[in-house]
Amino acid sequence: MSGRIPREFLDELLARADIVEVIDRRVPLKKGGKDFKACCPFHNEKTPSFTVSPAKQFYHCFGCNANGTAITFLMEFDHLSFHEAVEELAGGVGLAVPDTGPARPEDLQTPRLLEILSEANRFFREQLRNHPEAGQAIEYLKSRGLTGEIAARFEVGFAPDGWDNLVQTTGDSKEALENMAKAGLVAERESGGHYDRFRSRIIFPIHDYKGRVVAFGGRILGSGEPKYLNSPETPVFHKGAELYNLHRARTDIARQGSALVVEGYMDVVALAQHGIDHAVATLGTATTTAHLQRLFRLAPSIVFCFDGDHAGRVAAWRALETSLPELASGRQISFLFLPEGEDPDSLVRKEGEKTLRERMAHATPLPDLLFEKLMSEIDMGRMDGKARLVELARPLISKIPAGPLHELMAQRLADESGVSTLSGKVPPAQRRTRSRRSGPQRLSPVATAISLLVQYPQLAGELELPVRLAGAAPDPGLALLLQLHRLAQAHPRLNTAALIERFRDSGDAKTLEKLTARDHLLNEDEVGPFFRETLATLEDQAVATAISELLDKAAADDLSEADKGQLAQLYQERAKLREDRENG
Repeated sequence: MSGRIPREFLDELLARADIVEVIDRRVPLKKGGKDFKACCPFHNEKTPSFTVSPAKQFYHCFGCNANGTAITFLMEFDHLSFHEAVEELAGGVGLAVPDTGPARPEDLQTPRLLEILSEANRFFREQLRNHPEAGQAIEYLKSRGLTGEIAARFEVGFAPDGWDNLVQTTGDSKEALENMAKAGLVAERESGGHYDRFRSRIIFPIHDYKGRVVAFGGRILGSGEPKYLNSPETPVFHKGAELYNLHRARTDIARQGSALVVEGYMDVVALAQHGIDHAVATLGTATTTAHLQRLFRLAPSIVFCFDGDHAGRVAAWRALETSLPELASGRQISFLFLPEGEDPDSLVRKEGEKTLRERMAHATPLPDLLFEKLMSEIDMGRMDGKARLVELARPLISKIPAGPLHELMAQRLADESGVSTLSGKVPPAQRRTRSRRSGPQRLSPVATAISLLVQYPQLAGELELPVRLAGAAPDPGLALLLQLHRLAQAHPRLNTAALIERFRDSGDAKTLEKLTARDHLLNEDEVGPFFRETLATLEDQAVATAISELLDKAAADDLSEADKGQLAQLYQERAKLREDRENG
């Protein structure tokens, strides 16, 4: 697909696609009244708060506020780009995404790089099977207890010794070399030319969530540094977003309700050989928020596995600090520290799957690790030591989202320190403030009108906006209402989803999504009269504002005869509006 997708095609696509079918294929839905419901796929919950409206062609979660159209859902759930989501949705309803002319270079770059990486993966696997030096690599894999079957399953390959094995596959193509460099496979020499990045290494292909090869990791054979080498950041590979083996492990992670995060490729492969299929590995970088969010979408529990030495403890603390803001209600994180000199690979071979699973079941919960570490660094026998604990723990606990875990952590800090004000209890005044804010805020008349119009676009064809609104004082809300009305009136076939998609790249997108999710508790026959009443209120406000402006002008200076005439007309107009409203 090339160029920008025409709006008319998106309108047609969203008119044909059924968001209920799209989501139900990925998250089983149950009928609940006029909508469909499920436990939210974007956060962990026991009581369904995720609703899908066939009338609006829109989804909304009342727990985490995730919402959007069928396109948005595919982007968020399947981790697709906008263009990929459109192609996926179009394929499901038998539409072909139109060719809009010459492709932009950036539209072609990703497919080219992915094809080059796929070809490199075939090259490395072929070398493991046929290269004269592959015996050393095969012996190494056997020494680590790996079978040929598991090596084939994980597409393990071999990069022979030499500076230009991969470079030579390009022939004399300058473009191919440049693309290999962009894909992170080769690097430029300062003196000119290119050389292979991976040499004399066992190769592990790194896949994205769709199973496409986006990078490689290489373990050196023999001595040398670095021991492990990853592809650099490229247009298709971002270390902070990808996890090794996630595309294979996601089903087992969801089935077991837990993900095991280890540090190396060999650990993942060895664990899989022993029947532990829910393991993933970070890619030479510390755990990131993106890693956590991807895993928590699949399961409510994560177990981090680290060496028990000082470096492992430091890495675990970094992971703990990163995890705190992601600990929404129901999520759990634990830390498994291995015996000295062991890694998951060696331990599972020595103790077996059952014992390692028992170790995982008894891993240290994050709350325990947090307090154990802080309390080990201070003298809890001293009063100022307990005060120090409060100062160290309070900023960490504050990162945890409001909810039961936050309150329990605050209570534990109060118990450990003796500072009762940290018990998590909310003062009465603060409780009153929270209670006032806990319910849905009342919408302004202009927000109400926008919300009704975006949920029921047909209103634009049934009711004209008051003429005075177009000439009212500049107001972003009124401007958006006028724009929506013109758009829905000019395109009467637009449904809610298509209307929202028109604003995807604008600053009003989030506002429209929130207002689309608003439930006005109206029957179908009440929508039109309520919209008409809301417009009358806006018109009355516009007249009142115009009167106030003229009265302010009169207080500062005498009004001209024209101004006096306009003021009299405004008073008459307001009286007429109120009489009409009283008469129904």
